[in-house]
Amino acid sequence: METRKLGSQGLSASAISYGSMGISVAYGAADAQGGTAALQRAHELGVTMFDTAEMYGWGENEKIVGVAVKEFRDEIVLATKFGYTPPNLGFDSRPEHIREVVDNSLRYLQTDHIDVLYQHRPDPNVPIEEVAGTVKELIDAGKVKYFGLSEAGEETIRKAHAVQPVSVLQTEYSLFERDVERLFPTLRELGIGFVAYSPLGRGFLTKNTKPASEYGENDMRSYDARWQPGNYEKNLAAVERLAELADTKEITVSQLALAWILAQGDDIIAIPGTRSPKRVEENVAAADVVLEPEDLARIQEILPNGGFGARYNEAMLPVWE
Repeated sequence: METRKLGSQGLSASAISYGSMGISVAYGAADAQGGTAALQRAHELGVTMFDTAEMYGWGENEKIVGVAVKEFRDEIVLATKFGYTPPNLGFDSRPEHIREVVDNSLRYLQTDHIDVLYQHRPDPNVPIEEVAGTVKELIDAGKVKYFGLSEAGEETIRKAHAVQPVSVLQTEYSLFERDVERLFPTLRELGIGFVAYSPLGRGFLTKNTKPASEYGENDMRSYDARWQPGNYEKNLAAVERLAELADTKEITVSQLALAWILAQGDDIIAIPGTRSPKRVEENVAAADVVLEPEDLARIQEILPNGGFGARYNEAMLPVWE
């Protein structure tokens, strides 16, 4: 597995890493057993970054990850996040709350330090300089190694970076969701790596999808605009065309989609999530796929502007500032 440098502070991680959210929330019933097996298979195959968050079950996901990686904790990068509050996803990045969340995460993850600590979303009520300063204190105390931001815009990134260097930005990025590309010049100017979450379009880029009406209420795809009538058919047609290209290279459409992300720069990694060890094997193999210029041109022709349908409803959309 290729290892990629992320940022200028010393952080590095496998090109294909692992996002654990789906073990606990957003994709139907939780599956700790399947998730644990997937996590451990990922480590066996060379995955080195494992991503979780307080919000993924309010500690439950961190507990699952902590137990699953305990035997090889010192060989990996553990990333978690602060900034949301239950039950209605309010914001709270006050310094005292950050410190409280970090102490809880250390306990849930059964570790003495967090490798990457992300602010999950910018808090409109707390200056980002204050947030960065608090994370700096945690880094100085040895509780955290690297600072990350999630779904932040250029102004926020620059202000934070001036107080405590930011190693990585994490934002949704896939063949379906391209908006973050406008921040890549800023990230490269500042020496900040990029972590792509939902790199398979929340599962749509697996050629294993169904209309929104066929998902349960506890599955975000039941209300995601990309699965709704009108958008669904257009997205499905695009995936079928991508699958035709993937077939010519003897790979899956998922591997094509992940390889495309990795081809956008050697300072980018992807963190697909799954509860299936077999799917982990498929995802990891994408790191070995080489896309030729003509492949990239064909992909651009199929999806020149991303997928059809907004990724969040208006109330949930992050505001990039």
